[in-house]
Amino acid sequence: MKTKVRIGLFGIGLETYWAQFDGLKDRLSNQIELVATGLAALNTEIVNLGLIDTPEKAFEAGDHFKKKDVDLLMLYVTTYALSSTVLPIVKKANVPVIILNLSPNANIDYKAFNRLQDRTKMTGEWLAYCSACPVPEIANVFRRCKIPFFQITGILQNDPHVWNEIEEWIEAARVAKVMYYNRMGVMGNYYGGMMDIYTDLTLQCATFGGHIEILEIDELSHLREGVTTTELEFKLQEIVQIFDVQKDCLSEELQRAAITAVALDKLVDKYKLGSLAYYHKGSGNEANENTATSVILGNSILTGKHIPVAGEYEIKNVQAMKIMDSFGAGGSFTEYYAMDFNEDLVLMGHDGPCHPQIAEGKVKVKPLKVYHGKVGNGLSVEMSVKNGPVTLLSVVEDGEGALKLIMAEGKSVPGDILEIGNTNSRYSFAIGARNFVEAWNAEGPAHHCAIGKGHLASKIKKLGKLLKVNTVQIC
Repeated sequence: MKTKVRIGLFGIGLETYWAQFDGLKDRLSNQIELVATGLAALNTEIVNLGLIDTPEKAFEAGDHFKKKDVDLLMLYVTTYALSSTVLPIVKKANVPVIILNLSPNANIDYKAFNRLQDRTKMTGEWLAYCSACPVPEIANVFRRCKIPFFQITGILQNDPHVWNEIEEWIEAARVAKVMYYNRMGVMGNYYGGMMDIYTDLTLQCATFGGHIEILEIDELSHLREGVTTTELEFKLQEIVQIFDVQKDCLSEELQRAAITAVALDKLVDKYKLGSLAYYHKGSGNEANENTATSVILGNSILTGKHIPVAGEYEIKNVQAMKIMDSFGAGGSFTEYYAMDFNEDLVLMGHDGPCHPQIAEGKVKVKPLKVYHGKVGNGLSVEMSVKNGPVTLLSVVEDGEGALKLIMAEGKSVPGDILEIGNTNSRYSFAIGARNFVEAWNAEGPAHHCAIGKGHLASKIKKLGKLLKVNTVQIC
């Protein structure tokens, strides 16, 4: 996966100033180097072209950034500069651009400034603080040229806001890159009648990029037949390490699940999958039913290894899960199913695979005599999401031919859950359970969503802007 973000960095100035104001060019160039050093510390690849001060250099810079295939442009405004030194670069690179409007200090030392007496020196010092001056001009040109742009305003050094924003933009660009190169497998078919989860595969690729591999459950069933005794034993050991296997789980059911888990690993390796959406009844075909009813443990293991798996052929939701996981937040398959009005909570969970890395304690494995609404029986997983801040994310078709992102920040809170062999968690929201449910529903979401630990709204909004996707925050 090509996930390291390549940033094109350049500063702007006006060539006319350099002969007029001694030392100004070197001073501004050094400031660009400070930004470059800070960016490099964020695990990025930097293409730093320094100070661009003429239209001619701007055209050369645009060509260079294009050849280097940068993912993101950072335009550091050092002093007043002509918009003609900016537009050729941004148009040619044709990637998102962030304007860094950073003052060299929190304020000008007015008394020291006025003591300079030499008005040429005073003007040079003034120009060193003029980073805010050309931003309206640049913004005007970008808007008229229909070029999206984003801004970070603050102080060059020792400004936590600035570097937090820079880090979030880089993280959002990295996740966008992960999604662009992701290979999603889709295996089986939709759960019949769940019209909200039907989606346009071409729209998914148009929005996120990536590749969609159409898979057959027959191949997974065939891979099960070739699992060796050694592979089975290793997978059984892995299951015991990851899960809290309950005593009432039959050994033959564990072996059945382990064989399928090995086959899933082979399928993922063969097609280099980064995510998977699946559903298949398997009724009328013994081999496929055996496969379809024994995938939960293997799919949970894959999800914990950054290959999220969504049941019920939930393609939109596995995209949300991949986004959450790429932000390092987990991304477990869930839906809300009930409310607790006494404690003002929303109860959420789902059958099928979970994300073991975000569980409160060890995930339990339990046998189920029936998979509700589905064929067969077998082993299932039960967990709650770690107590603390969480974010919900849903990828939604908006009815206008586009996708949008819906998200909400809340808390996973301790308390009793329904111990039914499914994922189950209790969530509180700042706007209250009733208001949350009504506001979430008003956006027309599918009934599934992805849950991840931490509050990620700011990062997800930036990702939405990079992808040019409408993003709605409920709370």
